[in-house]
Amino acid sequence: MFDMDSRLQQDCLVLGDFPLCRLLLSKDANYPWFILVPRREGVSELFDLSHEDQAQLWKETTYLAETLKHAFAADKMNVATLGNVVSQMHMHVIVRRHGDPAWPAPVWGKVPAVGYAPEQVDAIRQRLRALLTHDYQEA
Repeated sequence: MFDMDSRLQQDCLVLGDFPLCRLLLSKDANYPWFILVPRREGVSELFDLSHEDQAQLWKETTYLAETLKHAFAADKMNVATLGNVVSQMHMHVIVRRHGDPAWPAPVWGKVPAVGYAPEQVDAIRQRLRALLTHDYQEA
């Protein structure tokens, strides 16, 4: 059974699901910061996934990153797996813009997180609903 790490539950909002991954929104409005979590038990590293799941993760990551780049007018997309704090396998997909609060440094710990207002989350959900039309189901 798939259980999401408590830290991800605390720091993120669930937006929906792709065939493999749950799509989350980080509760940091400084950046459009999304996280994909493969719904597989006991996976902490990319290579812990089957070859089929690795290919699916890359497909979902690429689709999401390309969609977000255009939707949020990104100057650069940051895509990474780190897992130093949360060992459960998850992929960060972060929209970066020149002049964002951390640019050009990494986003981690650069500035304090800023929470989303409910209407901001609603706007992001609406935008994704219109854009993510392939194999995505909203939560």
